[in-house]
Amino acid sequence: MSWQTAVETTVTGLGYELVDCERSAGGLLRVTIDKLAAQADAGELITVDDCEKVTRQLQYVLEVEAFEYSRLEVSSPGLDRPLRNAAHYARFAGQEIDITLKLPFQGRKKYRGVLSVQPEAANDQAWRLVFDDGEAEQALDFTLDEVREARLVATFSFKGRGGEPAPDRKPGQRGVIKPKKTPKEATAKQQAGEPNEVVPGQDKVDGGLKQ
Repeated sequence: MSWQTAVETTVTGLGYELVDCERSAGGLLRVTIDKLAAQADAGELITVDDCEKVTRQLQYVLEVEAFEYSRLEVSSPGLDRPLRNAAHYARFAGQEIDITLKLPFQGRKKYRGVLSVQPEAANDQAWRLVFDDGEAEQALDFTLDEVREARLVATFSFKGRGGEPAPDRKPGQRGVIKPKKTPKEATAKQQAGEPNEVVPGQDKVDGGLKQ
C-alpha cells in the first residue's frame, strides 16, 4: 500500500473528503480535508477539532505502515478550495471557478467563469466554463488534463459556503446597510415631520458611533 492510499483510506474512513495530499522533498506531508458534500451544503465547516482528529489517526497509521515523514500538516481547503479530480468538478458544477490552463488558448491561460458539464460529454473528464468576455457570453470547453490549476472563487458568508456579498455595499463602507426608500416614501416621511436619514457613508451602528 502506498502512502497516498493510506492517507486517503484513513481520511475517508473518518467521514471526511480528501481534497489533496502532497509530500515535499524534505518529508513534509500536507493533507487537506473537507466536509462531505451534504454536510458542507448544510453550512458545516472544517474545525480545529476535525484536523486534530485526522492528525492523530494519520500519525498512528503512518507509523504502523512504516511510512517515513518529517512533519504532518492537516488543514481545511479554505474558501478558494482547489479542484483536483472529476469528482471535485462534479461536486461544484454550477459554481464560479478560476482555472489556469497548461497552454494558452486565444492568448491567455487564466479564465474565470461558471463550471458546467460539456453537453454529450463522453466521460467525466470533459467540462465547460461559461464566462463573459465583456462583449458576450462565451463557452470554453476543456478536459482535465489541459488544466494546470482550478480553484473555487472565494465567497464570503456567515452561513458557510455559497454566500453572496451584501447588496448596495460600497467598497470600504461599514455599518448597517439600510434598504433604499422610494421617492413616495421619502416625501411621506418629510410631510410627517420625521427627521431626515443619515447621508450615505455616515451609517450609525450600535451605540450611535459613526464609522
